[in-house]
Amino acid sequence: MSLTTESRAADLRVDGFDALAAPAATVTDADAARIAAAWAASGEFGEHVVYERGRRWIFAAGVRARVVITRDEVIVDDRGDRTVTAWAGDPADALAAATSSLLMDEWNIYGWVGFDFCAPYHGIFDRVPENTVLTHLIVPEFEAFVDAGGVDTGTAGAETARRLLEIASTAQLPVESRPVYVRNDADDYRSRVATAIAEIADGRYQKVILSRAVDIPFDVDIPATYARGRADNTPARSFLYSLGDLSAAGFSPELVVAVHADRTVVAEPLAGTRAFGISPEKDAAARAELLGDAKEVAEHAMSVRACYDEIATIAAVGTAAVGPFMEVRQRGSVQHLASTVKGVLADHENPWRALEVVFPSITASGIPKTPAVEAIDRLESSRRGPYSGAVLAASSTGELEATLALRTIFSSGGRAWLRAGAGIVAQSTPEREFEETCEKLGSVAPYVIPR
Repeated sequence: MSLTTESRAADLRVDGFDALAAPAATVTDADAARIAAAWAASGEFGEHVVYERGRRWIFAAGVRARVVITRDEVIVDDRGDRTVTAWAGDPADALAAATSSLLMDEWNIYGWVGFDFCAPYHGIFDRVPENTVLTHLIVPEFEAFVDAGGVDTGTAGAETARRLLEIASTAQLPVESRPVYVRNDADDYRSRVATAIAEIADGRYQKVILSRAVDIPFDVDIPATYARGRADNTPARSFLYSLGDLSAAGFSPELVVAVHADRTVVAEPLAGTRAFGISPEKDAAARAELLGDAKEVAEHAMSVRACYDEIATIAAVGTAAVGPFMEVRQRGSVQHLASTVKGVLADHENPWRALEVVFPSITASGIPKTPAVEAIDRLESSRRGPYSGAVLAASSTGELEATLALRTIFSSGGRAWLRAGAGIVAQSTPEREFEETCEKLGSVAPYVIPR
């Protein structure tokens, strides 16, 4: 089934749920997120990925096949037929080969791609620890959907569909959050920003995005946090997943790249940030300040040009273009300068190659990308893992969409954390960049629900 193909309407009803399931009903975004979170929290459907785009929520659950790429191996498990092979070179080629090896003719695949996916082609692969997971994807057993029209049980079997509807009919929106304090500079972020500013002055690179992690000192209910946070956020995409030992929920501000059925390639770089959601007057003043700030405008223009150059390398000649340019888009607790870069994928290119060329997003790495990635590896106090990588949806028909894994809460190995970064350029100041990370963390930190 294509990523854009509509599945059948739900043909099951349960008491108390007819209105929500019926096509004429109106389901709010908060309702849809709450329902998807309830499915995830039930534990009945196994590993899963929730992916929201275009105000339509996909619940991809169960594992029909799994593709995991680590630093050293490609692991494909296709209904118990498990192969493990060594790989070298380009992880995008390894990923293309792995998905091509699946025993089914048609598939949709979902999961995450970590920041270190970029390491082999940016000169830091020897610094990536052994067994580091670069990507973890699943072909689900079934997909169900929620949008303004209600619940569509999609490809679920009859009994699974019945349970999906029952759970949806009783799902509650959590209201009691435990906000996380984000203003401690535990790993001396300001000092690391100062070092980056000095390296920019020395001509080592033009821009680098430096991030900092904030540990959460209690166990977290990831699905409930997703439901609570999505009610107050305005993301470009949102996601919730539990794959292996890693769970995450996020409200992504930015599309890394999409390849559509007509081979149009789209990226949406963001750069330039101010707070949002304080009051109409202060929000308007911050917007005007953002549009008039020479540092923010220069940073944005620099990022858009770099993204354009990347898209141009995989686009048919004469098709790469920018537009619209430098809009202001609201994303939860912040507002950003945003642009759109498009092209038509050249005949000899494929979607995995498109992902490789733009990954990691220029707005999560820096300019030029290779020295910026090297600086991130040196200057950040811990590896990013899934942070600032992507959450991915792709299909056997050649469609692909990767959304930037920012504004996200993570949980793994008994630890939960948030992470945020800021773009450092020559005009940056450590205090302002630290403040920007606080503003971005405000998209998730107020909504964390204890387990």
